[in-house]
Amino acid sequence: MEFLGIHDLSLFIVSGLLLNIAPGPDSILIMSRSARQGWRAGCAAALGIGAGTCVHVAAAALGVSALLAASATAFTLVRWVGAAYLVYIGIGMLMARGGKASDAAAPDRGNAFAQGFLTNVLNPKVALFFLAFVPQFIAADSPHKALAFIVLGGIFNINGMLWCNALAVFTALASKRLGIAAAPARWLNRGIGALFVAFGLRLALTESS
Repeated sequence: MEFLGIHDLSLFIVSGLLLNIAPGPDSILIMSRSARQGWRAGCAAALGIGAGTCVHVAAAALGVSALLAASATAFTLVRWVGAAYLVYIGIGMLMARGGKASDAAAPDRGNAFAQGFLTNVLNPKVALFFLAFVPQFIAADSPHKALAFIVLGGIFNINGMLWCNALAVFTALASKRLGIAAAPARWLNRGIGALFVAFGLRLALTESS
């Protein structure tokens, strides 16, 4: 990786894995989908999140994220759209009747993928994260900064996908083994919905600086 100007790769991998493990809207979405509709739906949501991360990595490498960070208007627009989407998901879960995971309707993996993609790609904090985190592992005199950024972003995303898919499978197995009854499952779903509303409100209050 030295020819790309990438340094401290092992530290980047460990740090990236720890950051991926940290709970947030993406993890909550995967766990919710897996618990209600099985591991395939959870993995579909995880793949959608991975696709959204690819967009952020490409945008950051091309400088689009830098423009987003520099433009208060652009940041605010994306922030409000992302916040509204998270609140929309949360309200939908709060209003859902719910039931046992085993009684759920057949999972719509396309919808799960789209939900994961939009949850990730509409969060401008992810774009700012890549701008702040990845360049620390690229030498200032690197002749291929954009390529180095894409390589590191790809490594980060692979780590994230390994964790997210493992989380989906583990959550589905745990949900099946526990066999949560209808009433507790309904309140658990509402609790997760309230978390999404909270995430959306927090994002709405986020400043670009």
